[in-house]
Amino acid sequence: MSAVLDSAAAPAAAAEAPSAATPSHDRKWLGLTVVLAATLLNLLDASIVNIAAPAIQADLGASYSALQWTAAAYTLTLAAGLLTGGRLGDIFGRKRMMAIGIVAFVTASVLCAVAWSPEALIAARVLQGLAGAVMIPQGFGLLRDMFPPHEIGKAFALFGPAIGLATILGPIVAGTLVDADLFGTGWRMIFLINVPIGLFALLAGRVALPAKPPVAHDKSLDLLGLTIGGAGMFMLVYPLVQGQEKGWPAWMFGMLAAAVAVLAGFVAYTLRRTRLGVKAPIVQLSVFTKRSYSSGVLFVIVFFGTITGLSMAIGLFLQFGLGFSAMRASLTMAPWAVGAFIGSGASGALMGKLGRKILHIGLTIMAVGIAGLYAVFANASTDLGSWTMAGPFLVFGLGMGMIFVPLFDIIMGEVADEEVGSASSSLESMQQLAAALGVAVFGTVFFSQGGAHLHQQSALDAVATTALIALVLTVVAFAVGFLLPKHARQGGH
Repeated sequence: MSAVLDSAAAPAAAAEAPSAATPSHDRKWLGLTVVLAATLLNLLDASIVNIAAPAIQADLGASYSALQWTAAAYTLTLAAGLLTGGRLGDIFGRKRMMAIGIVAFVTASVLCAVAWSPEALIAARVLQGLAGAVMIPQGFGLLRDMFPPHEIGKAFALFGPAIGLATILGPIVAGTLVDADLFGTGWRMIFLINVPIGLFALLAGRVALPAKPPVAHDKSLDLLGLTIGGAGMFMLVYPLVQGQEKGWPAWMFGMLAAAVAVLAGFVAYTLRRTRLGVKAPIVQLSVFTKRSYSSGVLFVIVFFGTITGLSMAIGLFLQFGLGFSAMRASLTMAPWAVGAFIGSGASGALMGKLGRKILHIGLTIMAVGIAGLYAVFANASTDLGSWTMAGPFLVFGLGMGMIFVPLFDIIMGEVADEEVGSASSSLESMQQLAAALGVAVFGTVFFSQGGAHLHQQSALDAVATTALIALVLTVVAFAVGFLLPKHARQGGH
């Protein structure tokens, strides 16, 4: 879902653009397809692993925690890397870093495809996350370089439909590739599909992206801050993923406590750099003094952790519990994506008039959909079919989609223009961390209640529990939403 938030960030990111007219760029629309392709790579690899999880387990003999790490390793590494990924473009040039990011992402994808063990696959997913952290933040800056102010809105307007379509088709394509077993590749093709997309982006980028000089006068890079922040995130997620498998030894609770201390140390370190006048701190902590932003970060963590974790749990249930093929599982969940596509379009038309109310409307509809899923799972018989879940999935997706478009602008309601860049990257980092936490928490609950050997009834009990947890967290997000400003930032759409 990260790319959806990226697209919603576009108007706020555009506010950073200089007032002077941007020079005309002859190949700007081809350049736009490069940015879209990079976004598509991230969107696919953040979600398609859930569809392929049973096939990966069968082929590599992965444990349940290893399956969780296959998903969480990417989002967790991306979360940490995004803290400084945009800065690399400012220092070394956006076109150069986009190209390096694409090459690294494609290379890591090939390593994922040839992985010979769960550990090798997880390591390759870490490399994918690092590459994504270099690649993704360059997109909006490149668009500002290519499009003059009067046209940039048209470019950003294409992101919503493109990403919405990818959200619908991505899992279906993944399921098709796994079931098709092209050339005997099985699940490995979900990573190899990145190769032609990446090669197109690389070749088109060479001729279409503008090669402007770096914009940063200060070339410093806060690697120590990145290390401290990344270590704190890892220490927070690791016990949640491994706890069930290792029997929750005392040291894991100690690691959770230490994670809080390390993250507090990261804040103290950043504050000290700011007080000393050190340029380019990894995060501008001043944005957290704004109620709209600090409450918005909490909203993002709850909201995205919920939808990412529940999505994983349901995907696992459909295949492990009901024995669906990857293709049937993806088609069963397709109404969810269709609902999100419709909801995004509806909220785009209503957000100017309704403001924050659109979030509460979306959360209410989303809660109805989750309650419907809980009712289905809690009262299901042995012949639970795809159509039984279609209605609740559609309603859930409709409410969820209504939140994507206005969320970023509303959160940025009190952020000053000079803070937008840091605020945007930090918020995206928190969203990726939320996804990793969602996978860890919901995955742990699902596999803990489902038992060591999942069967239909135990999987039904497990997925019903995760749906109930998601419903409670949606209510929490509803309450947190009242802390956000009533309308989007001035100058946003």
